[in-house]
Amino acid sequence: MDRDAVFVATCLAAALGSLVMALIANWPIGMAPGMGLNAFFAFTVVGAAGLPWQQALGAVFISGLVFLVLSLTGVRAWLVSGIPASLRSAIVAGIGLFLAIIALQKSGVIVGNEDTLVALGPLNTAPPLLALAGFLLIAVLEARRIRGAILIGILAVTAAGWALGDVQYQGLVSLPPSLAPTFLQLDLPGLLHHDGGSPIAVLLQVVLVFVLVEVFDATGTLYGGGGRAGLLKLPGAQKRFGRALLADSTAIVAGSMLGTSSTTAFAESASGVQPYSSRRWRRWCPAMPLRRRCCSWPD
Repeated sequence: MDRDAVFVATCLAAALGSLVMALIANWPIGMAPGMGLNAFFAFTVVGAAGLPWQQALGAVFISGLVFLVLSLTGVRAWLVSGIPASLRSAIVAGIGLFLAIIALQKSGVIVGNEDTLVALGPLNTAPPLLALAGFLLIAVLEARRIRGAILIGILAVTAAGWALGDVQYQGLVSLPPSLAPTFLQLDLPGLLHHDGGSPIAVLLQVVLVFVLVEVFDATGTLYGGGGRAGLLKLPGAQKRFGRALLADSTAIVAGSMLGTSSTTAFAESASGVQPYSSRRWRRWCPAMPLRRRCCSWPD
């Protein structure tokens, strides 16, 4: 796939998905193409199964439609209610660990090893030292309850990398690359008549797996973010959760047409979520009646 077009598609899918989540569900969760779904798309569907990326986008599109139908019917509620609370928490933790090992690998803290698979990288170079210093800075700022701790850490590491020559300044404004190489390039007819496999086999092995991963991924992340914010205990929480899943499935369909893998709620949203505080809400909106201020969340 064209890297520049995928870059633009990712940005647009994240912006569109987050906007849909805000307007439909009013849930404090950002959306973007999921890292786990990206890996499944690239290494399993395209790499192992051998489908062209256009057909893989078609599978994402169909899975989004199936997820949308599940969200509009009682089937979605039945699936969600069947997921134990412990598994919902484990999903969020698993996604976090997956992202953590990617970050450690990209920063050079860990490297590949033929014997142990993972080994400690050279810690006498700038990239891993900057990564560890940034992580330590964020942890200290978070422990001292300083607002914007993660953003401060990102900016500090970026400035240090720029000073050391590891980050190149490319300016502030530039025209985005063309989206044409991936826009509306999904190949639905080819997916249904894929060489070497019947249409039913392709749908079962690819589309249904996409649907299951999307449902579990979205459910775990939304429960984790909503639980951290204290929204799951408020009146109407299940209705708003259903809207959040509807927004998730809508973003999947839109993202596949733009040219990216499944757009879903991402676990990093927890970094910007604070627990619900009725006291803080009363200070912010003193004109609202006391009963509504204490027990409601603004729609």
